[in-house]
Amino acid sequence: MTKPATILAQSGRPDRVQGSPVNPPIVLSSTYRNSGTEPGNIYARWDTETWNPFEQTLAALEGADFPALVHSSGMAAITTALHAARPGRIVAPRHSYHASLVVAREMAEREGGEVVTVDIANTDEVVSALPGASAVLLESPTNPMLELADIPTIADAAHEAGTLVIVDNTFATPLGQQPLSMGADIVVHSATKYLAGHSDVILGAALAATEELHQTMWDYRTHTGSVAGPFETWLALRGMRTLSLRFERITANAAELARRLADHPLVEAVAHPSLPDHPNHERAPRGCGVLTLRPKGGREAADRLVEATSLWLPATSLGGVESSLERRRRFADEAETVPEDLLRLSCGIEDIEDLWEDLDRALGVAVR
Repeated sequence: MTKPATILAQSGRPDRVQGSPVNPPIVLSSTYRNSGTEPGNIYARWDTETWNPFEQTLAALEGADFPALVHSSGMAAITTALHAARPGRIVAPRHSYHASLVVAREMAEREGGEVVTVDIANTDEVVSALPGASAVLLESPTNPMLELADIPTIADAAHEAGTLVIVDNTFATPLGQQPLSMGADIVVHSATKYLAGHSDVILGAALAATEELHQTMWDYRTHTGSVAGPFETWLALRGMRTLSLRFERITANAAELARRLADHPLVEAVAHPSLPDHPNHERAPRGCGVLTLRPKGGREAADRLVEATSLWLPATSLGGVESSLERRRRFADEAETVPEDLLRLSCGIEDIEDLWEDLDRALGVAVR
């Protein structure tokens, strides 16, 4: 079986014929010559050859039988995935990405349903909420609390209950886990994050386990126009070529920083799936580039820490080559169960000693 690093480097290339380019071209055309019923592209809202290399490469990484469906953003992909479920109740992690919960609630309420939030790490609690639910939206790790779900067990119980299983695989990436092989019906990505990887693209993607779901999502994407531009898709594929190298460095940095911070005298708490004391350590994906940090001194110390760093960029989003951090509860719609002093750190590819020195120095300034 072809390994992920090779897929990333080789997939989606033009055919190897004399004089062919190494990279797929960007086709800037909204429409195509088509005067009859012959096969071929017709209109760029339906399909375009600039999407295809990205969609094929991501499908190969996720082990999907059908091409990925590129979207204008991660939220567009989430919306398409939720639309694929029948109307009704949606089960979601209490610590989901807050915009995902907003969309799920708006959709459920409009259709006469509701969103039930659960502790996604408590499998019994999740399973008990599934009967009668139209969909379960999983994040593992969750954003920002890094809780881990037992995806195979939940997927089995969901299918017995007739519930669609949607997994947001943004944090883990296909290099960390392949949810379709674990029983998921739909996998979504904010390709803005690790896949594109350079903080210069807004993009999303969705993949389906069955042809019926793939067609349902293709129809919804096409009819609503939540499609991606050719240049953004091309940039995302170019960024994805180095995902294997970036993810290896990023996850190594995150694990090492978490290990060091766990023993730091100015740190109240740190979380990362690689740590042995993580409550669901055995469910950890094969790498995670995000960790959380709670400095001693509470919210005020957390705010001072953000401002005291010089290498760590105070910014939202994650998954770029640069390291960033933010206090999540500064957003009004973040879950109230997220601690006020919790900082989400997204590790980049910088030298580990430089990142550590900057954090250690900033902690000394912030904690008084």
